[in-house]
Amino acid sequence: PKTDIVFLKVHKSASSTVMNILFRFGETHNLTFAFPQGGGFQLYYPHHFLARFVQGFSPQSPRRFNILCHHMRFLQPEVQKVVPSSAVYFSILRNPVQLMESSFVYYKGASAFSRVRSLEEFLSQPYRYYSPTSGDRQYSRNLITFDFGFNPDGDVSPERVQLMLKAIEASFDFLLISEYFDESMVLLKEMLCWDLDSVVSFPLNTRDSSTKSTLLDSTVEKLKAWNRLDWEIYTHFNRTFWERIERDIGRERMERELKALRERQAELARTCLQGAGGVAPKDIKDSSLRPLQYGGARILGYNLKQGLDGELERTCRRLVTPELQYSSLLYKKQFPPPPP
Repeated sequence: PKTDIVFLKVHKSASSTVMNILFRFGETHNLTFAFPQGGGFQLYYPHHFLARFVQGFSPQSPRRFNILCHHMRFLQPEVQKVVPSSAVYFSILRNPVQLMESSFVYYKGASAFSRVRSLEEFLSQPYRYYSPTSGDRQYSRNLITFDFGFNPDGDVSPERVQLMLKAIEASFDFLLISEYFDESMVLLKEMLCWDLDSVVSFPLNTRDSSTKSTLLDSTVEKLKAWNRLDWEIYTHFNRTFWERIERDIGRERMERELKALRERQAELARTCLQGAGGVAPKDIKDSSLRPLQYGGARILGYNLKQGLDGELERTCRRLVTPELQYSSLLYKKQFPPPPP
């Protein structure tokens, strides 16, 4: 199994669920994480990543970390200073139309969104609300492009787009697609030579459907045009994702693997969870399992069954521990506070 990993965590793209998978794998195999300085949750995002943002990194010492997966704005030469040269690089993409709808709800306080009532109002004259110089511009335009380290207001000429796609292909071994999450997990398992239980998950950091809105066709087209660079990245890597599955796994084996993955997840849900799945924040009984609530979204969580035995309780708890709590727990394990 591959144990040296760089995961570029693109915002609002099922990346918290992937992060939970990496946290569990790292914890089970006693791997080290490249944590933000002081145990924060982002690597000085939205600044481009620098090695010195990582707790325990020093230019003098050749120490390397196994897993880098916290939010960052990608800059490969700096990333290479903190992970082994053998590291596997991957990321996950989401359709930019749904991504921006989610972003609008989640980052409602962002400068470009704070003065509009709806996404339609913003798109009717985006430059009235959007400023390329604002410090949080990325949440309202080409968020994928920005997270990969490029300029979200960059030129959309075919030459420029090709250069960007080639740069991403040169840096990353593969990109997953969040709309095909289960297929993505089968591909991840294949690429990292992991076992099935390492890639099972329950969806984390997901919104209650009451805050999701259906978009008009005209809005969808405006969103694609406004996020043109993201759209180019997404359509290109959505195509290569299926090409890779055809080449490396094949349709028939993919069907078998999907069946096994879904059966295992259903079995774990029956074993671990009270009720059928995610519950509203107010209904989560164990406060340590309550996810951070942010913006206008209502983020769902889980209740564990009572009376699970030790090892099983641990397995179930890890599957539903929200990102911030899990990150803090692993940070304390890796950098134990000095005894009083």
